[in-house]
Amino acid sequence: MRYGPEHKQATRERILAAAETLFRKEGLAGASVERVMRAAGLTVGGFYAHFGSKDVLFAESVRAFFQRQHGRWLGGLEELRGGEWLSHFVRRYLNHHIRDNLETGCILPSVLSDLTRGTPEARAAISEGLEGLVAEMGARVPGEGGVTARKRALATLALLFGAMTLARATRPLPLSDEILEAAREFLLTGGDGGSPAAAARKKAR
Repeated sequence: MRYGPEHKQATRERILAAAETLFRKEGLAGASVERVMRAAGLTVGGFYAHFGSKDVLFAESVRAFFQRQHGRWLGGLEELRGGEWLSHFVRRYLNHHIRDNLETGCILPSVLSDLTRGTPEARAAISEGLEGLVAEMGARVPGEGGVTARKRALATLALLFGAMTLARATRPLPLSDEILEAAREFLLTGGDGGSPAAAARKKAR
């Protein structure tokens, strides 16, 4: 039986969804082609009709993750600017649900170490996703204190993803909650808390 393009696309999305869940739970090493296809309810033989290799699947899973998360992270924030935009964005990411839910939480803390050894395709996929977030943030949160909007966005994302990785690594120890709280406070107070300099900046806006 020959299937139409809609069926092939739906099957591909099933494989990507199954792979993303396994990557999130067990990293690249724990998501063999056999396990991915079994989780998708498909036979191993059909894998190569959709992906040339496990490395290609990994890169496409990262790309698909960023595409899906764009709306979750940024939806409804289109009219916000500055600190208000940043507050919503940071709180949407640095929370217990994202940390604890390995079914739908962020994939990046589980695969960042794999990406450092990944293929050019995988590195390109995360770079594309990060560039999209940087562009969105840079258009809504200005630079400050001699730091450009782009550099501020890059530093913010580095702290967000790094903090979530450490928070997962230390869960369920109390330090995990401390890491999330510390990162939130640092980002939302400009890094200097309630200092006079911070108060002056807020007054000037």
